[in-house]
Amino acid sequence: MHIVLYNPEIPQNTGNIARTCAATGSTLHLIKPLGFSLADKYLKRAGLDYWHMMTYRTYDGFEELLEAYPEANFHFLTTKAAKTYAEVRYQQDDFLVFGCETRGLPESLLKRVYERCIRIPMVEGARSLNLSNSVAIVAYEALRQLGFPSFAAQGSLTGRNDDCEPWMDTV
Repeated sequence: MHIVLYNPEIPQNTGNIARTCAATGSTLHLIKPLGFSLADKYLKRAGLDYWHMMTYRTYDGFEELLEAYPEANFHFLTTKAAKTYAEVRYQQDDFLVFGCETRGLPESLLKRVYERCIRIPMVEGARSLNLSNSVAIVAYEALRQLGFPSFAAQGSLTGRNDDCEPWMDTV
């Protein structure tokens, strides 16, 4: 899966999304201009120690990304779409394109690709969800449909003794 952030502005969101990309094996594509430096301490802190587990690329503009992946299947996330993200049948190497935190994707782009625009349903009056939450919602739906490829088969207890919660003895 490929996650595309179009002009992201908030380093903490991008750091959280980088961590999601690491946990899902997704590639992160960043479209400039960025509202922060990639060396930003908030960006690194939000991604914690996951940066070595993920791949990211930067582009000077959206056209550069399109030229690099001319045959790719793109889905554009916007609150203005008619179709929801759950109505899509995702493929292994799809690109999920998200706009910046304050403006979303430009309408000039949305007009060109409206048939490929999707949204996350919300109650009336809600403007939008946090960008990193939106990425996680849609990416995990796409990966669920694909059977969570290359994911760990199961979790396991660590054997660690966490004594910080005394009430747990009563559960």
